[in-house]
Amino acid sequence: MNVAPSISPALDTAKPLSIAVMAMGGQGGGVLVDWIVALCESQGWAAQSTSVPGVAQRTGATVYFIEVLPLPPGAPKGLRPILSLLPVPGEVDIVIGAELMEAGRAMQRGFVTPDRTTLIASSHRHYAVAEKQSPGDGIGEAENVFAAAAAASKRFIAFDMAELAEKAGSVVSAVLFGAVAASKTLPFERAAFEATIRAAGVGVEPSLRAFAFGYDGALAEASHGPAHTAFKAPIAKRYPALAPVGNAAYDALVARAQKEFPHPAHDMIGAGLQRVVDYQDVAYGKEYLDLLAGILALDKANDGEARGYVLTRTAAKYIATAMAYDDVFRVADLKTRGSRFERVRKEIAAAPDQLVYTTEYMHPRMEEVCGALPAGLGRFIESRPGLFKALDKVVNRGRRVQTGTIRWFLPLYFLGGMRRFRRGTLRHRNEVAHRDAWLAKVKAAAPKNYDFAVELLQVRRLVKGYSDTHARGTSKFDKVMLGAAKVEGRPDAAEWVRRLREAALKDEDGIALSGALKTIDSFV
Repeated sequence: MNVAPSISPALDTAKPLSIAVMAMGGQGGGVLVDWIVALCESQGWAAQSTSVPGVAQRTGATVYFIEVLPLPPGAPKGLRPILSLLPVPGEVDIVIGAELMEAGRAMQRGFVTPDRTTLIASSHRHYAVAEKQSPGDGIGEAENVFAAAAAASKRFIAFDMAELAEKAGSVVSAVLFGAVAASKTLPFERAAFEATIRAAGVGVEPSLRAFAFGYDGALAEASHGPAHTAFKAPIAKRYPALAPVGNAAYDALVARAQKEFPHPAHDMIGAGLQRVVDYQDVAYGKEYLDLLAGILALDKANDGEARGYVLTRTAAKYIATAMAYDDVFRVADLKTRGSRFERVRKEIAAAPDQLVYTTEYMHPRMEEVCGALPAGLGRFIESRPGLFKALDKVVNRGRRVQTGTIRWFLPLYFLGGMRRFRRGTLRHRNEVAHRDAWLAKVKAAAPKNYDFAVELLQVRRLVKGYSDTHARGTSKFDKVMLGAAKVEGRPDAAEWVRRLREAALKDEDGIALSGALKTIDSFV
């Protein structure tokens, strides 16, 4: 009996195209992946997508992975290739970052290689929790990410896609889809990409507009060559002009400031005056200028003109910061402003007929309650530990509050309106005493060491926020001021205060500051 020899089918050695998408919630990463899969399948390719969710609150983005492969002509129906479930470092052809630092994380994971990977990313930033919780400037270095991306990838395409998405009334994923189409990393015509968006049937017109912006933006990047994809520094901060606004009382303060104060300080005074008047009232703005006038007189007496009036300009910023401290009235006022509701609706792209409710987590301490009371009553409660502790058990409970409901909006709106009584509260008395003691030290230091006095003003940067955050900042401020007193009189006193301030900003727990203070103790 003759038996025909078995013939093993030849293995297909074609390598699939690997695509990694890194996006956080709200950026449409899942939609982008669905579009890519649907596009490839419509062109007769096999496609598979998987995802690994990141941690919430921006400590990690979701990593989506797609593998696609053209099916050979005449392939048996139902025969599908076995595709990978996860991206393999060094084996990814296209990396898409919905935000700049996601591109950076993709490089850290080894997904981007110079011999293979096209890296497409939006250059805008959504700051991670780790960046925002830093007491100082914890923002990552975008310039370094741009330089690394240009070196690590075969091709790097980056521009502000979030701005284009907002212009189109869509989300960044649609702009990214357009950039992918223009990059020609997927061998399909533009019409096929647009047909995929239409077939999805959701938000078609805005998505097509955003797609077109992304397509044109990527072509513009390509036409200018690799050198065009470089870090673009953010626009310098602009301050409110020291100019009339049409309110007679406020405009009178502006006229006074323009007349009395030197021009180099006008920008900062404009910002400070606007802040304190918005915080309290016009009379509070007059108090601000009165305090600043005392600093200016000191500045002029100590050759401030030759120094560009740095002392006055610095004081204009930090006196305003000290006067516009966060208290319960301020928090309630900000949470119930119409401009805040409009901003939230804009950020989530809510339609005009959609209802939006913002849920706040409020956790008042008894310290804040006492601070909001008339000074005499607040001190009475604070001086009785038993009563304070008993009341704290009632007050100090976390509450989730929906400011879009009448039940919570009205009490907060009423509380915000009580700022007119702020000057008589215990908190205000304490803040004024703390502020005046700080300024007295600045004024005493200026005739002896101008730079040292400027650094003392900048120590106020440490005091910020509300509740526990404010308490920690104030504690660091007091420690730095004590350290400053120990080095006062030294030629390098200003430099030591700067070091102490920077150490205080490095970590929340003040470990670096404690180390710097021990160093000072070792030589004084």
